[in-house]
Amino acid sequence: MATTQPARPASPPARRIFGQPRWFRVLFLTDMWERFSFYGMQAILFLFAVSPTAQGGLGLSPATATAMFGLYMALVFIAAVPGAWLGDRVLGARRATLVSGMVIAAGHACMAVPAGWTVWAGLALIIAGTGLLKPNMSALLSSFYGPGDGIRREAAFSIFYMSIQVSALVAPIVTGFLGETVDWHLGFGAAALGMAFGVIQFAAGSRHFGEVGARPVNPATPAERHRVFHRSLIVAGVAAAAVLADGLAGTLTVEHVLIPVGLLVLVVPVILFRRLLRHALLTVPERMRVLGFVRLFLSSAVFWMIFTQSGSVLSLFARESVDRDVLGFEIPASWFQSAHPLFIIAVAPLFAYAWVRLGRRVDVPAKFALGLGLVGLSYLLMAVVSVYATTGGKVSPLWLLTVFFLQACGELALAPVGIGAAGSTAPAFYTSQMMGLWWVSAAVGAALGGRVGQLAGAVPAHLYYIGLGGLAILVGAALLARGRRLTSLLTAS
Repeated sequence: MATTQPARPASPPARRIFGQPRWFRVLFLTDMWERFSFYGMQAILFLFAVSPTAQGGLGLSPATATAMFGLYMALVFIAAVPGAWLGDRVLGARRATLVSGMVIAAGHACMAVPAGWTVWAGLALIIAGTGLLKPNMSALLSSFYGPGDGIRREAAFSIFYMSIQVSALVAPIVTGFLGETVDWHLGFGAAALGMAFGVIQFAAGSRHFGEVGARPVNPATPAERHRVFHRSLIVAGVAAAAVLADGLAGTLTVEHVLIPVGLLVLVVPVILFRRLLRHALLTVPERMRVLGFVRLFLSSAVFWMIFTQSGSVLSLFARESVDRDVLGFEIPASWFQSAHPLFIIAVAPLFAYAWVRLGRRVDVPAKFALGLGLVGLSYLLMAVVSVYATTGGKVSPLWLLTVFFLQACGELALAPVGIGAAGSTAPAFYTSQMMGLWWVSAAVGAALGGRVGQLAGAVPAHLYYIGLGGLAILVGAALLARGRRLTSLLTAS
């Protein structure tokens, strides 16, 4: 099978941003607007779902809305698996990025229309578009750098990471104000407008790319395309038939869709790891590293199970139990979603400095344990705060901000280290797919968080937070206890 290697521009253009060529500006702004639309919609999605229909919301119960939010986040992550295949084998990274942006913009536009079915259609389009964009935007950026450009590549991705945090900081303020104080669909419309800006400037600026990303890296043969299309059509047909039958029987509910989708998210990593561990090209050291990565994968899922509830369980707590009045102005509950990226921007340099100074004295299991310990501590703090909220009324917003600070520190301790571990433990033939598997751990965690979050209103709040916080701390302690053995697996050679 022929393999097409991406070509880089012959010479860098004169105009630069952050010391990078003009094509970097195009990718930077595209990613910034896409993240603006994503985090803007995410900040108000749960609050919109639990808002009564008389106020323009979906009128879902908090339990159902929590499950829906968790599975939405899970599907966004897991959709990157087929999205990466389409970019590598069919569309090419450049066309995949453009198509995905158009699909995402269409999804947000659907959600801006005040009709019941448009919300679900919009979410489906956003999931599909984001899954296609996430891996291919990264692949397109990486393709501009050759094998010897590792330092410049890392610098470019660092700038991109900061753009994500800036978008995540600003977007909830814009969409939250419009959605909570004016109209929910106006907030979704702002997200659509942001993504439209990104698509337009990407289409106009792609002339600066040369031949980079113009063709698939490893084009699929017509037979492979037909086989994948045929199987996808069968799966889609079966799913559509099941939903149609449920609807005709008059028994279709949101839960009937959420349950099988949640099971699918949990089954996918099992299948992927099983196929990898049985691969004929897998050597004994590679198998040991993969087995070590499986342990990190499961630990990561526990972390994301708690972390992703910030947009659902903690968002509801912000609306119901936090004193949001400032000089007569009631702060929208969705604005608290801007606290996390603000803390990331402030603390990230300190973590980067600490890891460089500590070097190998702090290994991967210890960093994972720290991340889990911090997110567990945040929920133990929530247990205390929830007692105050139950007995003494609304609590100071500083409590919730402290919780978000601990979770931001936990993410910085665990997530970048996990990405690095995925790359270092990957078999030679499975590097890209292993990176995808890392994000599947976030999908599993989000799906579990959506289901577990349904218990938040069924059990005393303090017990709910103690249970999840204690689980995270126990998993972190187990990693520390088995740290030496796990490190030997991760570094097997």
